[in-house]
Amino acid sequence: MSLTGTPFLYTLIALCVAAVALPLVLWSRVRGPRAVRGVARLLMVLFAQGTAVALVFTMVNNSNQLYDNWGDLLGTSDHVQEAADLGASGTGGIALEKLPKVKQTFKQGKGPGMREEGGVLVTHLQGRVSGVHAEVNVWLPPQYHEPAYRNHRFPVVEVLPGYPGSSKAWYGTMDAPEQLAPLMRGGQITPFIIVSPRTTLLPGKDTGCANIAGQVNADSWLSIDVPKMVMDNFRAQAAPNGWAVAGYSAGAHCATKLAVAHPDRYRAAVSMSGYNDPAAVPQSLAGGSPALRAANNPYVILKDSRVPPRVALYMSGQPKDGYEAAMALKRAAKAPTTVDVVFIPKSAGGHTMALWKPQVVPAFRWLTQVMGTPQQAGSAPGTTPLAPSSAGSRHAELASGTASPADAARRP
Repeated sequence: MSLTGTPFLYTLIALCVAAVALPLVLWSRVRGPRAVRGVARLLMVLFAQGTAVALVFTMVNNSNQLYDNWGDLLGTSDHVQEAADLGASGTGGIALEKLPKVKQTFKQGKGPGMREEGGVLVTHLQGRVSGVHAEVNVWLPPQYHEPAYRNHRFPVVEVLPGYPGSSKAWYGTMDAPEQLAPLMRGGQITPFIIVSPRTTLLPGKDTGCANIAGQVNADSWLSIDVPKMVMDNFRAQAAPNGWAVAGYSAGAHCATKLAVAHPDRYRAAVSMSGYNDPAAVPQSLAGGSPALRAANNPYVILKDSRVPPRVALYMSGQPKDGYEAAMALKRAAKAPTTVDVVFIPKSAGGHTMALWKPQVVPAFRWLTQVMGTPQQAGSAPGTTPLAPSSAGSRHAELASGTASPADAARRP
């Protein structure tokens, strides 16, 4: 029975009802010595408490999409087949342009949000460079199958969850397709392909999106294997100009790090409540040593870059939850690197999905501006045209309101 499935949820609800009814019916009817009666009643109480806790956990998990399956919850899922030393480039000396095309079979995704706005396609990818074998989810924009767009290639945003977090979270809890599709149809936001790969690759560990020889090559999985598969199977624009990466919490850290470390693979990154030092997460493998911490800290990478990377960063955060890290990057950035900071007041809520979900539309509006405002059908080759305006398109506002980079800079 699936951890996130409806049958499991309904089973827990039934057990909770039974757990309440059981002592009401049997409490005074228990027979036998006092010790036996005491044990029987204690078991009824524990059963009621246990089912209640299980139901609450399941509802919270389904709402926030923290654990996707029993393997993730119990720490038995291992998606790393091998973790060779791939060197500083993360390629292991492999000429990526000479690798054969990756042809995948896709099926309709299941779960919350996976059937919204055309549905999400799911495939199991065997990473040829990284040695990671895991699922990748792909959502295609409304224009993708329209005749007017048959010769156009679409920009891509690779979206990452926090830790723990499900690869489905951006489609379910974050409602990205449902929020963005009307605006894409209305010509207000670029029609992006949205790709969400699995990031929980080892049991009970946050990979920090790092390459660690002998343990995991998460960086190469996310920045090489997944993009190559997408470009080989869909009309996706080439890297770096056609690619961006976005995330929240631990995924925000990864998004910033990947973009800053690989300006040849990404043009932009969106960070919501991120951090710079991977040691901020105790379970992070990237925080395991001073060398790993420095190599996977976007602030250190940016500060020490001989040639500033040509990337644009959108960073939102609250005091002591992403804002200070964003401002540190803004101060360290030199042209052509750009950093736009959005200050989120504490009154907007804490480090939860309720804070990040309203930021999806503003972030994609920013991506539309940074990656080039598309033109109408019939425009120059390589651009992605916007659909004509349509009734019913709606704007989503950031729950707390947005602040300009200038406003953010004035905050303590």
